[in-house]
Amino acid sequence: MKPTNPLDELMQALRVLPGVGPKSAARMAYHLLQHDRQGAKRLGLALDSALNGLHPCSQCNNFSESPVCRLCSSNERDNTQLAVVEMPTDLVMMEQTRSYHGLYFVLMGRLSPLDGMGPHDIHLDKLIARACDGIVQEVILATNFTMEGEATAHAITELLNARGIAVSRLARGVPLGGELEHVDPGTLAQALADRRPLSLP
Repeated sequence: MKPTNPLDELMQALRVLPGVGPKSAARMAYHLLQHDRQGAKRLGLALDSALNGLHPCSQCNNFSESPVCRLCSSNERDNTQLAVVEMPTDLVMMEQTRSYHGLYFVLMGRLSPLDGMGPHDIHLDKLIARACDGIVQEVILATNFTMEGEATAHAITELLNARGIAVSRLARGVPLGGELEHVDPGTLAQALADRRPLSLP
């Protein structure tokens, strides 16, 4: 049913946000109208600016104001490493570790037939072209450890291995600072499987 007035239109528009149902949308709409009309105007302008000013980076597929984003055009990044993440938020988390200095490719999703997400929807053709540019030596799969994330990692591994590209996957296991009694059995089993030898100096 189409909205019949501006208030209904606003509520329906707010419901496109993840996790926002009818009640949350109504609360947000009334708050903006009653208490923060300036904030509502700023939100509208920011959305319009982002929609018109941000486009996929030609190299990493992340949102960018310019054809090639700041990270991809940096001379300080290791262009032989390419980390593949599902979403821009995952890239932000990787950057916050300050331990990865390579480049990225953002899939903007993951393989999920039930949600209608296939290889074309996550830009696998663009990823393959990027990974096979003759410069990249290692592709690091940093997709999530969900069923869809694992399926995506498996599909990418097959495609890249067939082209002779080295592929690695983020390790799984006990979180830093975690105590074994609080770790779930699946995580502990994976930590055992992914254990590595130690050498003393």
